[in-house]
Amino acid sequence: MFDTETYARRVEAVRSRMRAESLHALLVTHPPNVTYLTGFTGDSSALLLGLDRTMIVSDFRYATQIRDECPEQSFHIRPSSKTLAQELGDVIPRFCWRSLGFESASLSVLDWDTIRNGCRSTELRSTAGVVEEVRAVKEEGEIAAIRRAIELAEQAFGRVRQQWSGDWDEAGVANLLESELRSLGAAGSAFPPIVAVGPRSALPHARPEPGVRVDSSDFTLVDWGACLGPLPYRSDLTRVIVTGKLTPRFEEIYGIVLEAQRRAIASIRPGISAGEVDAQARSFIQESGFGRFFDHGLGHGIGLEIHEAPRLRKDAAEVLRPGMVLTIEPGIYLPDWGGIRIEDDVLVTADGCECLSRVPRDLDSLRGDTPGA
Repeated sequence: MFDTETYARRVEAVRSRMRAESLHALLVTHPPNVTYLTGFTGDSSALLLGLDRTMIVSDFRYATQIRDECPEQSFHIRPSSKTLAQELGDVIPRFCWRSLGFESASLSVLDWDTIRNGCRSTELRSTAGVVEEVRAVKEEGEIAAIRRAIELAEQAFGRVRQQWSGDWDEAGVANLLESELRSLGAAGSAFPPIVAVGPRSALPHARPEPGVRVDSSDFTLVDWGACLGPLPYRSDLTRVIVTGKLTPRFEEIYGIVLEAQRRAIASIRPGISAGEVDAQARSFIQESGFGRFFDHGLGHGIGLEIHEAPRLRKDAAEVLRPGMVLTIEPGIYLPDWGGIRIEDDVLVTADGCECLSRVPRDLDSLRGDTPGA
């Protein structure tokens, strides 16, 4: 999808951060970070990123894949008699690096100890977010990939809406969504879809259950997204489908969540903090009397992972920059009644923002027998 110049530019951006932290090298073990910097999509591997050289350390299963996906990338294949951590402990001393940062969020204590025992002449330093902070701002090609992932998700949802049947159960809706995504050309679902009927929608991460029919309550919450291939850029959307009566209670809660989302999206611009955007939605829900029923973050970045930087939550200090792609997903969750969440994917632009997702959100569009976007 991307050329060698793109990966070289990304590597240099990470090296700039390494220099700022006085690191001679970085051990990249989080697979999405390895993919971002090289184009390699395998696992059980690591990238050694120095200030003047890079090397992937992998095993024989991926030798051909590395040549195909990143032909100009140097690599080292470990013997099957050694674990990745053991081999890294042997390879790292060859570079004579004085300090090596490691990704503390993805390296286990056992692997850290194994590597340290093999390269005691190198100072191992814990780091966090070195690559992720670069990944947070998307390039044009990445934005195009996310747009495509959104289009596929919307098309799949539209197909499901057109076929909607009251005797479906939660698991059946989730399975159909995933099937439609693949038939449209997606690599699969961005994450296991959430399909929650009535009171079960009060569980923000409800698992679709067989036997829970969508006509057993007045509404169903659907949270889904598409994953592209070969590079796994993703989308993330949530809508509520009315399958019974549009009750006054539902209209009240839905209207509050919709207005909270509208206020948050309207505030997005370069220079505003993630916490300030969160506050736009959270304060309105609080003023409406439902603050204690909205206790998760307002949203998060999306890209190669479904949850990545930046995180939009209370008091988050990170400043938004053009090129960031965010989910905006306020919700109200009332035990024994249900939950309402509305989620869209939003791009931070040079002078504001663009809502990339286009599935209708107005009350008239929520009927289960109304075709989707």
